[in-house]
Order: sequence, then structure tokens, then C-alpha cells
Amino acid sequence: MFRCEIDHLTVTAPSLALGAAYVERELGIALQPGGEHPRMGTHNLLLRLGDALFLEVIAVNPAAERPPRPRWFALDELRDDSAPRLAHWVARTGAIRSAPPEYLKVTGPIETMTRGGMQWLITIPSDGALPLDGAAPALIEWPTGVHPSAQLQDQGCTLHGFEIRTAAYEKTRALLDLLSMRSEVKVVALPQGEATRLVAHIHTPSGIRCIGA
Repeated sequence: MFRCEIDHLTVTAPSLALGAAYVERELGIALQPGGEHPRMGTHNLLLRLGDALFLEVIAVNPAAERPPRPRWFALDELRDDSAPRLAHWVARTGAIRSAPPEYLKVTGPIETMTRGGMQWLITIPSDGALPLDGAAPALIEWPTGVHPSAQLQDQGCTLHGFEIRTAAYEKTRALLDLLSMRSEVKVVALPQGEATRLVAHIHTPSGIRCIGA
């Protein structure tokens, strides 16, 4: 059986400064430096949420050359005045090349990505869009024994719960079944026409706070 776990949550923003301010306002926690993704022309900031779980803020890197393809996480669609938001999430597997073909049709092909000295495999839609409006997670496989969370300071934050609120309720549940993840994620049905919203409930030193609510 193919099985995944929640790996990280992705907040998109027009700039890292705006994204960091949003997370710090919602959680009361400062983010740590991440790095640059040369193939995508992006960079990020990180917050540890567990031994193998983190939250990232990602934005276009103004110092990088524009890539010859759409950037991931629909970043090319953001305007300077776009609000930061919890836009997507990523599920971890140790066997990404065994992912169900019907799932890869939704999330895009498997590609190699790098940040600093790290290299991993991840699914990326060729058009840079958010799969199923962000409800269907990208798949990721890290090298054995390597995870970014191990390099981050523990600031006392952990993921308490994660919700997908979507009008594509049945399709989302079916996709999560392909990943054996239905019990890890709460899916809430929205009326047709409403945009997908992701909500993360996070334990912080000051209590449970939410991103995306």
C-alpha cells in the first residue's frame, strides 16, 4: 500500500518579508532562514513543527533570474498586493516513484529540486498551478536520513490539526485515499463555487493558534 505523511505546509506571499510578518502575527513565532531554489527562482523561511514536519513561507526571489518555466505554488500569479496565505501542502513518501499514476496526473511529474546542499524529489505541475486548488498535496521524497526539520531550532511549535475546506470534497477524499492519508487530514465540504481553504491548527508556547482560518 502506498502511504504518505504530512511533510510541510506552504504559505505563499509576494515577498518573504510579508509572509514572515503574516506568520509571526498569527502564531507569535519568528521564522528561521531557509534558502534559495535556483531552478524556480524562489527562496523561503522555515518554522519547525516536529522532527519531520515544518511550515515554510515561500516567495519569488527578486535577486534570482526568472526561470524558463512557471514557478511552483502558483507564485507567478501573485501581485504585489496579494495577501499571504496558506496555499498548499506537501506529503512525504519514501517511494515517490511508486506513487499511483492517477495521482501523478493531478500533481504533475516527479522532478529533482535543490536548496543549498540539499537535493530531493518532488512533484511539480508543468504550469505551476496548485493541484486541485491546493487541496491535493505535492509529493516529496527526501534522501534517506535527511530532513530540513533536523536543522531547525525547536521553538515549541507542533501541528495540532490540519483541515482542507473545499467544494471538491469527494475528489479530495478519493485522492487522500490513494495516499492512505484520510485519517491524518480533516476534509470539510464547501458549497460549489467557493475557493479551497487550508487551515492549520498549531500548538505554540502561547497556546493553539491557527494559520488559514
